[in-house]
Amino acid sequence: MTREVFITYAEREQEALRSFLLALCCGNKDDADDLAQDTLVKAYLSSAGYQDRGRFRSWLFKIAHNTFLNHKESCRTMENVDEARTLISSTSADSSFQHQDLYLALRTLPPKERSAITLFYLNRYSIKEIAKIIDASEEAVKKQLSRGRDKLREQLRMDKG
Repeated sequence: MTREVFITYAEREQEALRSFLLALCCGNKDDADDLAQDTLVKAYLSSAGYQDRGRFRSWLFKIAHNTFLNHKESCRTMENVDEARTLISSTSADSSFQHQDLYLALRTLPPKERSAITLFYLNRYSIKEIAKIIDASEEAVKKQLSRGRDKLREQLRMDKG
């Protein structure tokens, strides 16, 4: 892949990448921006190995997912929504936005469940595509989605009550 082709693809997918990472980082814009930058650098450095058989976005999201998992602070799991709320600061991109409760609840999920939920519901990937992105079996993705939904439902119910 030439530098020019990479730049064209990266520019086309930049917003989707940032949205994906913003959801994984539970609204923390600074972390999402740092991870997006790291992802693009890693993608560029390995772009010679990219084979145009799949979607560039899926390939980029796989790199982003691995970068997210390697970023320990973004992966920190909270016990409940109230604990996550204490971490919200002025760097949170969504502190007065409609999705704040969802970001807080997502923060209570382990990283793999958070990734599966984000890819499935927010990015509309199929279970098969998610399995490729996160290097897991389709059965594992289904279990992560089921556990994630159950935990989100419980956290959001507790937050309302």
